[in-house]
Amino acid sequence: MDYILYILIFCIGTLFGSFFTLAVYRIPIRQDITHTRSYCPKCNHKLGFWDMIPILSYVFLGGKCRYCKEKIRPRYLLLELLSGIVFVLFAASIKLSLFEFNQSILIYFVVGLLYIAALFIIAGIDKERIRIEKPVLLFGFICVSLYMMYLYVVEKDTNMYRYVIYLILSCLLILFSIVYLRKKGKDSYAIDVLVLSMLMVLYTYEVVYIYTVITTLIAVVIQLLIHKIVNRKSSTVKTEEIKNIKVPIGFYMCTANIVILIATNFWVF
Repeated sequence: MDYILYILIFCIGTLFGSFFTLAVYRIPIRQDITHTRSYCPKCNHKLGFWDMIPILSYVFLGGKCRYCKEKIRPRYLLLELLSGIVFVLFAASIKLSLFEFNQSILIYFVVGLLYIAALFIIAGIDKERIRIEKPVLLFGFICVSLYMMYLYVVEKDTNMYRYVIYLILSCLLILFSIVYLRKKGKDSYAIDVLVLSMLMVLYTYEVVYIYTVITTLIAVVIQLLIHKIVNRKSSTVKTEEIKNIKVPIGFYMCTANIVILIATNFWVF
């Protein structure tokens, strides 16, 4: 029965992965992500049911749009696969089982999937646009805050003061970011990264966050070194262009946090 459960979780993960690709594309351009039907970005034709089955539609259509025959980027398939795998690994990391029902574990699992979903979308947008979307951060905070309330009321968790402190800090950072946006006319990426950090600390605690930061720093250094080595062979790249490299810190943080969270769960549970 547990095999059936994990197959179901994988399928749910692929459905989420399909939604992630839609959200990553639409949220930055302020398009609706819930009521507007999916469509081909090339020919704008609305997709039918058989065009939107995760993984299978991509395979059977040969990686092309059914209507305009435009090639579909492989990242759609990869993200659906990756989402399914991550969901299964998260379930396995907390020993989710049909034979050992535990309300606390089940609620942690559901909130965890919503948290991971928020990180997936933040990472996808940041990778392409070097921008952390505040609505997605807000969604993450709402999910985690409701979970904190559950822990305090039902599980009698005594760490409520810790949660309140981080939430207050997050609110102050968000307000400062809004003020900065109105004053300067643009977002402050550094402040948004700090707000993302508060979200991670709230759900995954300080130890996981510290490992997340360390992993992120290593990834950033590696990217800069690779970029420097590659561009050293190119005489057309200016020094100013190399100095102005934009690094998707949010992408690296989200990726590292998901991996370390799952790895930590395997150890804890």
